[in-house]
Amino acid sequence: MNLPNALTLTRVLMIPLFVIFIINQHFGWALITFLIAGITDGIDGLIARITHQRTELGAYLDPIADKLLLFSAFITLAIVEIIPSWLVVIVITRDVIILVGFLVMLLTSYHPKINPSVLSKMTTTFQILTIVFVLLTGYYPAFHQLSVIAIYGTAVITILSGTQYIYIGTRILNEKK
Repeated sequence: MNLPNALTLTRVLMIPLFVIFIINQHFGWALITFLIAGITDGIDGLIARITHQRTELGAYLDPIADKLLLFSAFITLAIVEIIPSWLVVIVITRDVIILVGFLVMLLTSYHPKINPSVLSKMTTTFQILTIVFVLLTGYYPAFHQLSVIAIYGTAVITILSGTQYIYIGTRILNEKK
């Protein structure tokens, strides 16, 4: 267990606290927890690169921790009726499609490289900003309009990204025949 992996595990362990803050409508604390989790995400990757402590465990654990945090945020915010449930369905469906596509490729003896597209990175950024704006709205109602724009922007870009992955995966599998 190295420092980057410990930071990633710390991020995972922060998720229940984050969810509890949202459920109890302590949006300021939820926002602080989310931001700290985001900072640890950046720091663990930086430390791993600088100190040459990249591990196979870290390569799998880091994106899993990110998805757990994002899924927890979206699901909990929908449960407390702060974001629409349809957005949660879109966000989770995209990632399930990506996972299923990845598994299909593995089962067909194709070993895809995991290189997120620019659109995929933009999707993650939009999803994070949506959570930040929604939490800020809970703390500062003046952010409501930005939250609405972020919610719809996230829906559109998440659908586009999912469509791009379906297109790329289908193309790869068809070329393999």
